[in-house]
Amino acid sequence: MAGNSQRRGAIRKGSSKKGQTVGSGGQRRRGLEGRGATPKAEDRSYHPAHKRAVAAAKAAAKGGGRAPAGRTAGRRNEDSPELVLGRNPVVECLRAGVPATALYVAVGAENDERLTESVKIAADTGISILEVPRTDLDRLSSNGLHQGMALQVPPYRYAHPDDLLVAARGSAEPALLVALDNITDPRNLGAVIRSVAAFGGHGVVIPQRRSASVTAVAWRTSAGAAARLPVARATNLTRTLKDWASTGVQVIGLDAGGDTTLDEFDGTTPTVVVVGSEGKGLSRLVRENCDQILSIPMAGPVESLNASVAAGVVLADIARQRRA
Repeated sequence: MAGNSQRRGAIRKGSSKKGQTVGSGGQRRRGLEGRGATPKAEDRSYHPAHKRAVAAAKAAAKGGGRAPAGRTAGRRNEDSPELVLGRNPVVECLRAGVPATALYVAVGAENDERLTESVKIAADTGISILEVPRTDLDRLSSNGLHQGMALQVPPYRYAHPDDLLVAARGSAEPALLVALDNITDPRNLGAVIRSVAAFGGHGVVIPQRRSASVTAVAWRTSAGAAARLPVARATNLTRTLKDWASTGVQVIGLDAGGDTTLDEFDGTTPTVVVVGSEGKGLSRLVRENCDQILSIPMAGPVESLNASVAAGVVLADIARQRRA
């Protein structure tokens, strides 16, 4: 009740010489006061984010290099080296003359003809051969499917779309190019590059934005074909297709609901095959700038094919027509 000086926590201010004998002295009140905003993780010296930020700053001061191990913020730097993992992709890249900078071999890796050939090619071409613990390769590969070998390659150097067309028109065969629209899976990109190289194509063009790029996954899927076949980046894919069409090249789009079937198509003239994604298909502007929309006849109940598979089927048929 009010005025009850005997309750716990009250302060007696009588004439006692002992003064204040009961109460907190304001400690509880000060304990409830705010201490300000919590500092960012990068500003706390004991936090792992602060240590990663310091390590990244030191690496940048030294002129770049690979990011430190662990989780990093932001998108991957496209100017950083790539790692091709697996024995078959590594030996294929070395056979194709990929400008690699280092070959990593796990300590105690089982020797076979692919490992022997890879080491020999690397030694003959002056590529550094580094023997590292298997745990290091496990850390560098997210899924661990390195088979005891990894090849470090520099960032891919893209060609210009105009140079791509000039080189194709200067070859003995009619120009055969592939443009990818809305293809965001690097495995599809690598598979398309491999099919284009296998069936006599002259190059691949991809959009600069919203598209898969030539990463280590694409290198692996292409099995070294990305070193033999030029890949160009277009700032505006629609404009590039218009420019190519103005030179007399027919632009063919692939779609399950196309107005022309593959059986009716003539691929003996200079051709650009435009492949859309399996889900979205061709974008509206790209579709409007195609001379024909081509479909692949299906014998079974399957509605559509994977983008890279569809591209391989069409390219194989064009190669057959040109051989005939």
